[in-house]
Formats: sequence, structure tokens, C-alpha cells
Amino acid sequence: MAENVGTLLRRLRDRANLTQEQVAHRSGVSERTIRRLESGGSTSHRTDTLNRLADALELGEGDRLLLAATLAGGPANPAAADPAAAGPAAAGPPGAPSQSPGGGGREPGHRTPPVPEALADAVRDLATEVRRRWRREEEQRRVHDPFPLPVRWASAPTALVDRAENIQRLGPGEELGRVDLDGDLRSTADVYRRIPSGRLVVLGRAGSGKSVLTIRLALDLLDPADPYGRVPVIFSVGSWDPSATALRDWMIGRLLRDHPHLSRRSSGGATLAAALVDADLVLPVLDGFDEIAEGLRPEALDALNASSLPLVLTSRREEYAEAVRAARSPLVWAGAVELADLTPDDLADYLPRTARAVGRADDLSAAPAARGSMWDAVLAELRGSGDPAPTRLAAVLATPLMVVLARTLYSESASRDPAELLDPVRFPSVRSLEEHLLAGFVPAVYRRRPPERDSGGRRPKTPYADPAKAERRLGHLAHHLVRLDHERQDLAWWRLGRSLSRWSRTWAFSLATAVSVTLAVWIVGLLLNPLTLGAVLLQGLLMGPAAGLTFGGVYALTDRYGGEAFEPTRVRLTLRFTHGGPVHRPLRTVALRSVQGLLGGTVAGIGCACALTLERALVQRIPLLDQDVVIGTLLNMVILGLIFGSAGGVVFGSMGLLEAPVDVMTAATPVSLLSANRATAVRQFLILAPALSVTIAVGGYLIVQLLRGVMGPLHWEMEDSVLFGAACGLGGAASYVLTFTAWGQWLVLARIWLPLAGRLPWDPAAFLDDAYRRGVLRQTGAVYQFRHARLQHHLGRVFRERHPDFTPTAFDSATAPPGSPVPGGRTGG
Repeated sequence: MAENVGTLLRRLRDRANLTQEQVAHRSGVSERTIRRLESGGSTSHRTDTLNRLADALELGEGDRLLLAATLAGGPANPAAADPAAAGPAAAGPPGAPSQSPGGGGREPGHRTPPVPEALADAVRDLATEVRRRWRREEEQRRVHDPFPLPVRWASAPTALVDRAENIQRLGPGEELGRVDLDGDLRSTADVYRRIPSGRLVVLGRAGSGKSVLTIRLALDLLDPADPYGRVPVIFSVGSWDPSATALRDWMIGRLLRDHPHLSRRSSGGATLAAALVDADLVLPVLDGFDEIAEGLRPEALDALNASSLPLVLTSRREEYAEAVRAARSPLVWAGAVELADLTPDDLADYLPRTARAVGRADDLSAAPAARGSMWDAVLAELRGSGDPAPTRLAAVLATPLMVVLARTLYSESASRDPAELLDPVRFPSVRSLEEHLLAGFVPAVYRRRPPERDSGGRRPKTPYADPAKAERRLGHLAHHLVRLDHERQDLAWWRLGRSLSRWSRTWAFSLATAVSVTLAVWIVGLLLNPLTLGAVLLQGLLMGPAAGLTFGGVYALTDRYGGEAFEPTRVRLTLRFTHGGPVHRPLRTVALRSVQGLLGGTVAGIGCACALTLERALVQRIPLLDQDVVIGTLLNMVILGLIFGSAGGVVFGSMGLLEAPVDVMTAATPVSLLSANRATAVRQFLILAPALSVTIAVGGYLIVQLLRGVMGPLHWEMEDSVLFGAACGLGGAASYVLTFTAWGQWLVLARIWLPLAGRLPWDPAAFLDDAYRRGVLRQTGAVYQFRHARLQHHLGRVFRERHPDFTPTAFDSATAPPGSPVPGGRTGG
């Protein structure tokens, strides 16, 4: 048997015109194993190994059956014994579908890619995390309570779909089959698997259920009983800028943000995220194509057409159609479906089961239909009346979003009657009905009792039950996402401070740094030199503001030319030098940290020299323009720049050695990522403070001793080094953590500055988590998003109407292009 299997494998490989090395590269099976199989040196054959080889050789159904029959010791059927006898329908040309189109089999776009052994654990961990995350999100959205709304779809219009032969990936002269894409929420994976190319576009109007469909598709493809192969990962594609970032790089960045453990390095040196994408082990589910900035959609479609990745794309129909017209091509090779509206019969099955029963309280034995429901009168009008009011309401309740809003507003309230939705005077148009449902959602969810535990299983600290305050704060957050060209969707805790102008942020960090350094000087001075109380107080009052201006200036330059907010760290600090730990950090990481510390320390040293000059001028009443003062200041700039620069380079370079990837089981939720960054920031301070103190003290003393022969007498003794090093180490470490880490910026801006301004509560993290538990927000990996873009737009617009002095936040007005359009009808900065 071993010889027959080896001979067959060798013949199939020769027919595919591939070497053993090429097959090994394609399959992930070692070349040595392939050589042993073909030569008969191996008498045991793992089915998984042979399947991977069959995929690498792109075998047709007939060859696969022949291989299986040979492995079992005989042909499974007469046709399978010989691929030639089976005919072209069985064997097929290389790359042809494994079954006829529409047959539901695994087509070329769905073939399981070979999983290299080094990535097997990463694939399994990613699949487990994705499955757990979206199951929890389905529960949070109450998709199955009482049962999923009947989301159905049919094939999209021909003008928005590629040619059928391209979708089926047929060669010249091959017979065109039929691919039936009609289905509903129970058949998402089956419909997707029918598409030979593995590419699908899902179209639908706002609120039609596209996001719920993508979640169900991901979970069905991750079903352990019928694994798909690639791991479906849902990406909110609205934040992708195809003009600045390639799709591959953007996907890798999102994987690193939402799955921090993928920042570990593979055997090839790349991150696991990059390795998984390059190995074609990730199925991108790109949700929200319509949320990409309008001018970038054609370019985004061109970029997708330039790739051959199997993918799923969702979009509103109008926006996708405009992009197709501009790009002069739909998404190539992709089947397309369009979601259908809900019908009154669908509502009649769903709404009564969400509402309280109407009738005698003791008549519990009666059937629900007999007891009646608060929706009965409304449903009767929707099905039996042709009047304008019921027609308008039926049009509004044709999407799952509006049905969920109506359920929240009426079914879950004891004081509201849905019959008011039929009032033609109060609601004369479809828009007025939609605005009513949107406006009532937040007050309704904040009037009811909050869940007893938060998303982390803890009891909530603060019941944010005031609907007016909650709506105002959520409106501020929705407004914060408005940009000059489009609206963002990702509500990230590390970007909340971006709602402030650059100058406000700069002054906030300058003040925080000034306070930190002043307190550090006072504490160290009073502990180590309590006899000079007046001098210590004056020195703190002078060095603090000088340090504040220095750090504030560096932040302003970094923000001006660096762009976005500081991203959360994806590493942890550890002193354990274990395998795969800090001793294996790349040299470029250590070098980058050293250069950053060198430049930052030099600037800080120059600022400190200016503060010392100002102190002496005030104490000794010497004019600042005195020649000796100017020369002394220049000397101090050189000396302190060397001391602080060298200390910063050594310390921050050493910090790079202590960085290790986050734990593989770390879940990237907003709360967990914030907690992890807080722990990392605290560790950074605990390491930086003593390290900077020692290096500044020792390095300062040595540098001064070396420079005395060049610059002449210098007044710097060991006692000065100790005091100066301790104060600067403590203050500098605190200032760095507060100004140049994501958690520090969150603390200064979101926990202190914005609450003082009345825009956020004192505990924004608890407020966001509470909004998530109430169903106003949803979680997408490490960030929150509003439950739906319509709700985000509504809250932001209402906030701007009530606060007309607010304009959409973006880059400062100085960087905004002239005449830029502003959502909400306003312009400028």
C-alpha cells in the first residue's frame, strides 16, 4: 500500500509540474516527509497530511477519491480508480472547482489553505477568541431574544455584480453553472460556500441587518463541526484610508490592535498577525464599506479588485453603486446579495413575543394569541389598512434597526402605547417616525434598571441613570467622531482627548508636567535637604513650569507632525528573562528606544538649564542678558543636555530589553486594554524613576568631572548629583508617563480635563461600559462603536443643535483644507 500511495503522489506531482520543494512550500508539509512518502519510506499516513498535499496539488474530486481509495487499500468506486476513466468532470483541469458550481462543495476560493506548523497554535487561538467574542456580542445585542428577526436576501442587481463566469472562476470553454445565492440568516455559511471565488458583497439599506449577518456568518464558519479553514475576522472597514495604507498593512494593524498576542514574532521574524495574513489564513469580513470617506470609496474598490483575497464586503446599496460607477467595475469575482425588507407578517410573529401580555393576569394558561398583546391593534392596521399612517409605519418598521428601537421604546416600557405611532398629526412623514424612535431610544434604556454586572463580571461602580446627562455625554462622544470629511465609527478610549484642540491638549500636558516636576522637587528637597526650605520651594516653582513648557513643546511638535493619538502599547514589561522574552527583543527596538530617549533627554536638559538660569536671576537679581549669565546658560545647556540625553538613551534603550509580548490569552476589549496599559504605565514609572535618578546622578557626576578639564571650574558635587538626579528622575518619569503614553493621556485628558469641562463623567470607562451593557454601544475588538451609525448621527446632530458653538472635531483649523464640508452644515475649526 505504501508503494501505491507513493507512486500515485509522485505521478500527481509530476502532472502538476511541481518539484518537491514547491509542494512543501505550498502545503506546509516538510520536504523530507514528502520525499519519504513518495519513496515508500513512510508506512503511516496522516489523513491531514495527505489532504494538505492534495490542496497544494489542486487535485480535482476524482483524484482525491483515488488518493483516498489507494490509502484505504482499494478503489472507492470504479470511476475513482482511474482519473482518466472518471472523465473531465471528475478530474478536471488544475484549479477547476472540486464540484460543479452551485453544488455546495469546497470551491477554489474555499479550499483550506495549508497551515504551517509554526502557525497552527496562532490559528487555533485566533479562532477561539473570535468565536468567543462574537458569541458574546450576539448575546449582548439580544439577537436571539425571543428569536432572530427574519433577515432574508436575494441576488443583487446585475449592474452591481461581476460576470457569472468570473464569479465561478471558469476557464475558456467551461460550462456555466448556476449559483443560487438566495437565503436567510440560517443559511449564511451555506450561501457563502456556494460562491466558487470566495468573494461576497452584501448590500442593504441602513439598519437592514448587515452587521448581524456578518456576525452570524463568522460564527457559522467557525463551527467546530464544519470548520471553514480560514479564520473569519470582522473588520470595520470605515476607518481604512486606501490612499495611505495598503489593505494588507491595515488588516495587520487592526489584528494587532484587537488581538494583542499576535504581536509575537513568528519564526520568520514577522509578527504572527502578518504571518497569518500572508499565509492566507484570515478571511476578511469588511463591514461598512459605505462608511469609508466618499472620495476614497472608488480607490478602495480598486484596491480590493487588485487583490485576489477571498473576502466579504458589506455596504449600503447607493454608496456601493456610486463607487462601482466611479471605478467602472464592481468587486471582481464577487457574488452579491441584497437584504430584503421585513414584512407585516414578520412583525406579527416577532413584536407580540417581545411585549407584555394584555388581559387578565390570572389567565396564564391561555395561549399568547388569546391573551393578546399591546401590538395587536397596530399590527392589524399594518396588515389590513391602506391608510397613509399605517403605510408610513410599515415602511419604517421594514428594517431590523427600527424594529429593535420600537421594541425598546414600547415593548419594554409599562407607560408607552405603540398605537401613538399611527397618529398622522404627530408623525406626518417617515422621517418624523424614524426621528421619534431614534430620539426615544437612549432615554428608554437609561430609565430601566442597569444590568447587575458589567462586561468584565464586576458590579458597576456608578448607575448612570440620568437620561438627560447620559444623552448629552453620548452626544458629545458622537460629535467627537465627526471629522471634516467624514465620520469615524471607532470610539477608542485613547482618542477621547482628541475632542480637545491641540492647544488645549498642549496646555493640559504642560500643566500636568509642571505639577509633577514641582512636586518631585519639593518631595526630594524636603526629604534630602530639609534645612533649605525656601530654596527648595523656589526651585520647584521654577523648574516645574520650565519642565512643563519643555514637555508641552515636545508634545505639540509630536502631535503636529506625528498625527494621531498615541496608540496603546501592545507589550508588557517583565524582569523574567525567559525563552522568547526580553532577551530576544529585536535590536531595532532597543535602538529606536535609545534614540528617542537621547533626543527627548537632550531637549529636557536644555529646558532645565533655562530654568536654573531663571532661578539664579531671580535669587541673585542678575540681569538675564548679562554676559556671564548667557555664557553660564550655554554651558549648562551643553552639560545638562549631555547628562539628560545620555541618561535617557541608556534607560529607554534598556527598557526595550524588558518589553515582552502580551500574554496569549489576553482579550482585547476596551476595558482589558485600558487595564493592561495602566499596569504597563505603572511599571514604566516604577522602573524609570529609579533608573533615571541613578543614571542622572552617576552620569552627571562623571560627565562634569570629565568636562572640568575642558570647560574650567564647574560647581557640581556628589551631593548636587544625588539631589538633582532624584528630583529629575522622579519628575521626569511621571512627566513621560503622563504625556507620552496612551494611558497617561487618557488620565490627563479624559479623566481630569474633560470632566472638569463638564463634557464627560469622572469615570469615562465605567460610563462607556455601562452604555455598552445597556445596548447603546457595541464592542468591536478593542474599541466601542455606537450600536448603529444612524444612532451616532442622530446623537451628534442633536448635540450640535443644542450647543451651536461646537464644530466637528478634526485636525486643527490651521490644517483643514479651505472650504472643507462639515457635517451638520457648519464650516471651519
